[in-house]
Amino acid sequence: MKIETVLISAFHKDGLVVFVRALVILGVKTIYASRGTAAYLNGAGIYDIRVIDVASIVGEPILGHRVVTLSRQVHAALLALYTDADLAELKKLGLPPIDLVCVDMYPLEPTVNDPTKTLVDVLDKMDIGGPTMLSSGSKGQRVDICDPADRQVVIDWMKAGQPNEVSFIEDLAAKADFAVSKYRMLSATYRSKGKYVGIFGILRSMCKYGENAWQKFAALFSMGTNDPLAIDRFEFVGGDTPSYNLVCDLDRLLQTITHIAAGFDKNRGRVPKIALGGKHGNPCGANYGDKTIDVIEVSMRGDLTAIFGGSVMTNFPIGIEEAEQLAVQKLDQIIAPSIAPEAIARLERKHGKCRFMTNPALASLNQNSLDTTRRFRYVRGGFLMQDNYTFVLELTDPELVKFGTATPQEEDSLILAWAIGSTSNSNTITLVQGGHLIGNGVGQQDRVGAAKLAITRARRQRHVIGGSAAYSDSFFPFPDGPQALVEAGVKIILTSKGSRKDDETIEVCQKNDVILYMIPDAKGRGFYGH
Repeated sequence: MKIETVLISAFHKDGLVVFVRALVILGVKTIYASRGTAAYLNGAGIYDIRVIDVASIVGEPILGHRVVTLSRQVHAALLALYTDADLAELKKLGLPPIDLVCVDMYPLEPTVNDPTKTLVDVLDKMDIGGPTMLSSGSKGQRVDICDPADRQVVIDWMKAGQPNEVSFIEDLAAKADFAVSKYRMLSATYRSKGKYVGIFGILRSMCKYGENAWQKFAALFSMGTNDPLAIDRFEFVGGDTPSYNLVCDLDRLLQTITHIAAGFDKNRGRVPKIALGGKHGNPCGANYGDKTIDVIEVSMRGDLTAIFGGSVMTNFPIGIEEAEQLAVQKLDQIIAPSIAPEAIARLERKHGKCRFMTNPALASLNQNSLDTTRRFRYVRGGFLMQDNYTFVLELTDPELVKFGTATPQEEDSLILAWAIGSTSNSNTITLVQGGHLIGNGVGQQDRVGAAKLAITRARRQRHVIGGSAAYSDSFFPFPDGPQALVEAGVKIILTSKGSRKDDETIEVCQKNDVILYMIPDAKGRGFYGH
């Protein structure tokens, strides 16, 4: 395809003049543009070519210049085949075929997401001509640019002699179709008040395989958010291709570490150094403090059996000294703000078994780092959707009922226990001793079973349970759960209230001089990953 005629309607004008000047140098002879874009380009001066207001070829504008590009002339020029018959018909109309269309749709998302805006505001910001031009350009197999970032990509392609022309144009057409679909879905969701929703993703990377090796297709898709902690923002810096399971573990660890950070930021006004170890999505080692070496060393002792082949995430860089502490176990994944090359060399395993991921945003976690996007889950024939996990325990909450007085250190342990337990598979009982995880009884079908599992895990690693803090992700339906914790030596318990037998839980704790904190179940229940 020889690119001689282009149509431009640009909301984002940064770099537009450079782009258009490059097109002229590469042989473009005719430039049509929407009124505002034409005025902008003519004001900047594009060599000896004058940009033509596209309104001049469609007749007199109507409805206050709102219906210009929605004309048969424009779309005929975009949809005509490069055949003698179609080109002859365009010639009778005095039109050349438009070979390239560059359109930025008016940004509708900010208006849709602004609760102060009304339907009138949304309709005012809804672009009709832009999406329609992109759709015609896609169907007509033109060079279809919907993303300002692709302007230079197209220039480079043209300079290179337009290699792989068919696949290049198809990629741009698919991207335009995707952008238009996503744009239209914004309006559909808003106007239906959530009745119609869509999930849109861009393939970012392939996983080695799915949850099992026989599940051959597995991939990470990005939803294109601006979240600096989005999984696709993590850079793969070493090891074999991550599996589906390891990406899931990364996401789960991220939920936990952001909750730990949010808990300390909200209650203590600072975020300590945090090291978190996990296996199959659930924490099995965690510690916080000021010295990175000590934080890692203690966290790795949480459950040495479970952490084998697990993942570790920190909110501080990993250097060679930190790597020496991590080397006590064989790990499958290490995630940090940065990882020194010598640390990778120390921790790498045969066949790339240990994967290394980095994201600088991990170094600045706080209570604003929680994921607030609604979460969805496939169920057969559809999907479930719910608000994200954004509750943060606040020790000064007037609804938090306290039976007994805890020290600041004990409350710090509660913060850690809450953050871990509320981001582990429910039902969960979590034990923390002196600021580090000693037992996490996750995914149990009964609460006393979760308590006994947490105790068993702590004892298996020969941790001292006496004086520890316990968190329960929901209320105790019977007193057997708190009784098991009390008998093991737990000194302070955080749970929710709402059981008909709350009084029995309170009685067990008071009889044994165990401090009890209770938050209403409707407010603070911590079920996760049901």
